[in-house]
Amino acid sequence: MADRAVIGVFEDVQSAADATQKMLDSGISGDEFDILSSSPFPHGAFGESERHHNLYVFPLIGAACGFITGVLITAGTQISWPLVTGGKPILGIPPMLVIMYEGTMLGAIIFTVLGVLFESRLPSAGPRVYDSRITAGYIGVIVQGDEDKVRSAGQIMSEAGAEDVKFDEEGKTINLLEEPEER
Repeated sequence: MADRAVIGVFEDVQSAADATQKMLDSGISGDEFDILSSSPFPHGAFGESERHHNLYVFPLIGAACGFITGVLITAGTQISWPLVTGGKPILGIPPMLVIMYEGTMLGAIIFTVLGVLFESRLPSAGPRVYDSRITAGYIGVIVQGDEDKVRSAGQIMSEAGAEDVKFDEEGKTINLLEEPEER
């Protein structure tokens, strides 16, 4: 089954917290739902699990790649075109250090930007649901998963006092609280 998504829009914090607690009690894990809010709330206030990130790995890998690239470029250039000047060694370390430093920093910066995009899950390839009332102070609870889990979460959110519950459906949104139109 394809991934589906549902968003429940809550006017107050307590009803959103009650809904997330009921979802946790029904077997929906904290990894399967996200909280959207225009106000900052402490992490875990709604029972969502803490996401583990590996952002620190990206700059380290980028710095290593940049350093190795800098060494290969400088050493490769000096070995490919050996210019012996006054009996000095062909590989001059002090001039190489500048290029290696620049390569290290460039690699770390590029990989950090890519790491931030990756860890932020941008661009999102999954189902997308959103409600513009979230910017006006409402709280959104998004659940992603298979069809049964999403339907169950939608029912839990509407029972917990959601103002509105919307499902994604092939680019369209459906309001659970209204009767579907006959085709």
